[in-house]
Amino acid sequence: MRLVLALMAALTLTACGGIRDDLTESPAPIGNFLLGHNVAVVNDPVRGPFSRPAENDAWQEAMRTAVADRFNETRFFGDTYYHIGVAVEGYVLAYPGVPLVYSPKSVLIFTVNFFDDKTQTKLHDEAIRLTVFEPCCSVPFLGSGFTRSAEEQMEGLSFNAARAIERTMRQNADWFGGIPEELEADDTILEGNVLVDNPELVAPEQQAPEGTIPTAAGL
Repeated sequence: MRLVLALMAALTLTACGGIRDDLTESPAPIGNFLLGHNVAVVNDPVRGPFSRPAENDAWQEAMRTAVADRFNETRFFGDTYYHIGVAVEGYVLAYPGVPLVYSPKSVLIFTVNFFDDKTQTKLHDEAIRLTVFEPCCSVPFLGSGFTRSAEEQMEGLSFNAARAIERTMRQNADWFGGIPEELEADDTILEGNVLVDNPELVAPEQQAPEGTIPTAAGL
């Protein structure tokens, strides 16, 4: 079993590499976008089922860091400041489960708003609500609870949240004086709140083999 877990973890990290490498690339501009204020609001978000706990301050720091890493002025250097405001609404930082049978997934649910600094107005009517899964969890039968700490899960989710924000911006690039893009679907990024709309994606109802018990050992 230990060997199987080690091999699965290696596969997971390999699958993650291509996504993580995107921060080393020089991205195409998004219209005139230049990051102004980077705001993250975390006010006791919903802690979903089978989740490790996390402090508000830790989520705020993780989100602000992820947004700053992705949208800093060395990557996007337009001539108009826009502000990004994120509010964390819910999360699951998955505990270890039973490999191949029951492996809950880690998710982050958040809303994002964009503001034009010149006009001091929001660029859209309603807050945009998104759910992201960890980009590293490409192996469906191995939850990240086996291979990652809660802090590492938060970092991965925040990283993917920033990716989701960039995708939203590119799909609506006219907000920033650019041309909207058509992007391929990404299974790790969904619209809406998965804990409400599709909770089985987080914790599918599965039965462990007789004699096995889901465990949180190793936390």
